[in-house]
Order: sequence, then structure tokens, then C-alpha cells
Amino acid sequence: MQREFQFYIVPTPIGNMSDITLRAIEVLKNVDLIACEDTRTTQNILNHYDIKTKTVSYHKYNEKSKVDELISLLNTGKKIALVSDAGTPMICDPGAIILKALRENNIKTTSLAGPCAVTTFLSQIPRDNEIFTFVGFFPKTTQKSQELLLNHSKTNLVFYESPNRIIDTLKLIKQVRGNVKIALGRELTKLFEEIVIDNIDNIIEHFKDGIKGEIVCMVYQAEDGDIDIITKISKLKTKGFKSKEIATILSTLYDLNKNDVYKLTM
Repeated sequence: MQREFQFYIVPTPIGNMSDITLRAIEVLKNVDLIACEDTRTTQNILNHYDIKTKTVSYHKYNEKSKVDELISLLNTGKKIALVSDAGTPMICDPGAIILKALRENNIKTTSLAGPCAVTTFLSQIPRDNEIFTFVGFFPKTTQKSQELLLNHSKTNLVFYESPNRIIDTLKLIKQVRGNVKIALGRELTKLFEEIVIDNIDNIIEHFKDGIKGEIVCMVYQAEDGDIDIITKISKLKTKGFKSKEIATILSTLYDLNKNDVYKLTM
């Protein structure tokens, strides 16, 4: 282990336990303390690899209160590793507050290479270019979702989503972008891993009996001729058309649900 570092950001498997790196095992065995998003989840990994290092809870609800405690330990010469429940810390996981404090206190920090759901997913997805926007978890409000889809329609949009929300999210994307091409990955690195690339209607049909597992999704960037409903609504409004008229026009032209279009005009 590189002894010149005091704080280690350590990725852990996103599914398959064998995906942990040799260096990650070495670091976790040799640090004095492991800060975990959930100590119970991390303990399963530690038990699997016979790692006896003490753990401490460090998650989004106690980040601020734990920072001083961790910094104090580091200032006494202790070495600490930060892990999340799965994947690489700081990718939709806690860590920003402690990392800021580490830099302010000139504590040497390093990040290990390792599992990440985003890169694991994208490495299997054919794309015309390397440009993409990762936005973490998809917004929960309709307005923020619409704004996100509108602002990022010209790039591949990558996000996390839960299985109980994904179908509604796909329907919302269709309202704004039309029946566009989607790539959806679930249960990455696990026994029932599945990658589906198709238009929204076909993907919804594919999962009509339900969908399980953590999900990573990519909305392909808009191509010439793709529907951008929000922009079209805005243009029609500037011409003086009323909401009901806009809903009738766009639902007729693009075979969309009239009520869904009407809601977007409000």
C-alpha cells in the first residue's frame, strides 16, 4: 500500500463480488478505519475477504457531523478509507463534504480505480461519439424533468433510476422527446444482467410484466427530425396559439396523447 496517502477513496463491487480489485482489498486491510455509507452492507464485503478493519457510519445524513471526527483521526496519523454501498464514492454517493475538508487540511488523498455503474454501462452501449451528460438520479418533479430533457436534448443523457419509477420516467421522456431511442441496463455484473436498446414504446412493452434491479439509462441525443415537444410548444405559444389548440395540433401531427401534450403547455 502507498503509505504516503492518508485517505483512500475505494470503489467496491456494484454486484459481482469478484469485481473488487487486489489493491482495494490491500487498502481496506491496512487502513485504520473504513468510513461506510452503510456498515452492514460493507461488512458483507469485508467478511467475504476476511478483512477485520473497524468501520464507522458515514452517509448523507451525518456527513457534516462526522467530518471533524475523521479529520481529527487523520491529524493523529491514522489512515482512513471511504467506501459507498456499491461502486465508486462521490458518484451519486456521499463524500463531497469530507473531500473539501481534506483539501483544506492538506491531507493527502487518493482514489483507487474500480467499479462504477456508469462506465460499466456505457462500455456496452454503441454511440456515435464520446460526449454524454451524466445527471445522477432522474428528477422527481415533472417540471425539472422537462427542463433537463430540453436542455440536454443534443447530447446523450445518462441517469440512474429506480425500478418502481422507470416506466413513468420513460413515458415522461416520450412526452417531451417523442418515441426516441433508449439504452437501459439493469442488474449490471449480476446473474440477471440485461441491456436493452430500443425505442421507448418497445422498451416499455419489453418490461410490461415488471422490472427489477438498479437501473442505468441513456437517452440518445436528438437527431434531425426528432420531436422536441417543449420547443414546439414554445414556438406555437409565441404565435398566439392557446393550450388546447397546441395540444390538438401536436397530438395530431406526432401521434401523441392529447392530454399529455396539454399538461406540458401549462
